[in-house]
Amino acid sequence: MPGPPVQIWYKISEVNSEELLQTLVRRTGFVQQHVKTLQSLEAVAAPLAPEIALAFYDYLGRDPEMHEILWSVPGRVERLYQSFALWYRELFSGNYDASYARRRIYIGLVHARVGVRPGHIVPAVGIVQELTLEHLRNALRGAEIFAAISAFEKIMAIEIALMQESYFAALWEGLKSTQNEHEALVEGARALLEKAG
Repeated sequence: MPGPPVQIWYKISEVNSEELLQTLVRRTGFVQQHVKTLQSLEAVAAPLAPEIALAFYDYLGRDPEMHEILWSVPGRVERLYQSFALWYRELFSGNYDASYARRRIYIGLVHARVGVRPGHIVPAVGIVQELTLEHLRNALRGAEIFAAISAFEKIMAIEIALMQESYFAALWEGLKSTQNEHEALVEGARALLEKAG
């Protein structure tokens, strides 16, 4: 999950990453208090990144199709552990701007390009949520638990929506050249990443 090029725009009704992010912020009710809460959780949650990365890829690796994608390239999984840890820590950064949205869209496009579909990732994101929420319930007390859970659930809803929008963009782009859904997803992602290049 490396960082994206500076100008990664994609077209779905001409929506750009900043507009999309602001729409998702509004729809989820993600306010400044959630940002502050997530920032305050960084010291509690960020150290979990390696453990959650292991659980995430262990879960994905149980699926034969995902196992082939993950382990077909030597060193891929090891690189993904590091990228995942960066992605996870960024959830608690407090910086949720257009650059943040572009990085998330880029991640979704990279996933699509190698053949990873939302049906693979969304259930695995459930592992991220489950482990993080369990840790927060154990590490925090009283009202801070509810604030933490609310903020984390909102940022994860934004994350999933950004990822899904990147998949839709890839599919939309790919359907211009093929009607096969899987091929369209992969080719559309490749084309969008090349355009962003």
